[in-house]
Order: sequence, then structure tokens, then C-alpha cells
Amino acid sequence: VQLQASGGGLVQAGGSLRLSCAASGSIFSINVMGWYRQAPGKERELVASITITSGARTNYGDSVKGRFTISRDNAKNTVYLQMNNLNPEDTAVYYCYAVVRGIDYWGQGTLVTVSS
Repeated sequence: VQLQASGGGLVQAGGSLRLSCAASGSIFSINVMGWYRQAPGKERELVASITITSGARTNYGDSVKGRFTISRDNAKNTVYLQMNNLNPEDTAVYYCYAVVRGIDYWGQGTLVTVSS
């Protein structure tokens, strides 16, 4: 499975961004897709995840609940992360991931910078 992330950039506090993660390869084996992020000097943390195989169940990190929304477009093999009401604490490199038969695959990171 190959993952291509896009959509990062610079935004002012209170603004919005949408990240995309397109999957290719053995996409029919993907169980879950989502996003982690890592800020400088901090550990990587879960942002959001969504099941692919059934039900589109979502899960969010506490710090983004109510502000971020993860969604999927199975026809495009793509997962989106809509980020609203961004604040400087959301500044981080965001990594797309996919779980395939219990194995994690990672895309390249995309940098999100929120200015105050």
C-alpha cells in the first residue's frame, strides 16, 4: 500500500485546511486509515481514524474533537481530514496511515503551520 498525503500549508489561527490521503496498491486489504501528527519536541499523537472495510466508524484525538472531521471516498481511495478552527497548537507534521492485516503503512508527512 502506498499513501500520498497532500493539503498542508500555512494558515492563520481560526482558519481551516483540508488534508487528503490517497491510497494505491493493495487497497482492498485496508482496514483503517487515518492521521497522526507530530509537533516539534512532542510524541506522535492520533488525530483521527476511520474504518474502511465497513461502517465508517470514526475515532478522534481529544484535542481535535469538535473541530476536525475525517471522511472517506472509497471510489477515489482517499481519506480526507477537514480541520476547522485551527490554533497554533495544531502546528505539526501530519502523517497519513493505513492498517492492512494488522500492519501499519505510512505516507510522507505534510506540514501544517498555524500562525497566531
